[in-house]
Amino acid sequence: MPLVNARDMLTKAKAGHYAVGQFNINNLEWTKAILLTAQELNSPVILGVSEGAGKYMCGYKTVVGMVNGMLEELNITVPVALHLDHGSYEGALKCIEAGFSSVMFDGSHYPIEENVEKTKELVAICNEKGLSLEAEVGSIGGEEDGVIGAGECADPEECKKIADLGVTMLAAGIGNIHGKYPENWQGLSFETLDAVQKLTGAMPLVLHGGTGIPADMIKKAIDLGVSKINVNTECQLAFAEATRKYIEAGKDQQGKGFDPRKLLAPGFEAIKETVKEKMELFGSVNKA
Repeated sequence: MPLVNARDMLTKAKAGHYAVGQFNINNLEWTKAILLTAQELNSPVILGVSEGAGKYMCGYKTVVGMVNGMLEELNITVPVALHLDHGSYEGALKCIEAGFSSVMFDGSHYPIEENVEKTKELVAICNEKGLSLEAEVGSIGGEEDGVIGAGECADPEECKKIADLGVTMLAAGIGNIHGKYPENWQGLSFETLDAVQKLTGAMPLVLHGGTGIPADMIKKAIDLGVSKINVNTECQLAFAEATRKYIEAGKDQQGKGFDPRKLLAPGFEAIKETVKEKMELFGSVNKA
């Protein structure tokens, strides 16, 4: 099945009170593990690519070629969107040109007027080409490709301004952060989320920083209109832990255990298990 934009899958998720996971990819193992798990669970899925990861994988055209090749070779039939994560204006244009089916423009660090202006331009381009577009208001805490935010809560009125431009989905800062959550984290601001939801109506909302948020908070966020949840760090931690155990057990020194296909296999399986747990939590299983 060819790449699709995220509009239909997220519209269905919002109406059905579940969420679709965006799982960021970093290499072939990541991509293959996520696609196979989505297929096995009959779940729609969004593959996220940060600008840093895109550069690491040799560029956006390489990423598009790899993903399209896997969709065909693995006979993937569930809906799959390839999405730029936290993109700059220039990065979004490059991904559109390379063949992504969805992009995010993160204008949260601009004054609201500039965020509106740039988002409006991208809405027109994405509508013309049939792509979905995610916008952001209120920075997400932590660090993502050099952009650092303290986890500010978005202004619901500013969210409405961006939503009214016709974006497909909206990421609103509600106290969530990227990476590991600190012990003194205050939790999600459901008051902010509820206010944003009331002003943006049927628009799917996006929760970034899905790693480490307690399950009960995830479920409440979905009830309040979150239809897309981003996961990256959790897969990285699972991969690193499984790989470390393999090496510490000396398995890389047994026979041809140093072969990368064997060396990376435990991490690959750990990613699959993490994605499975998240899809079950988000409620997207059998929603393809």
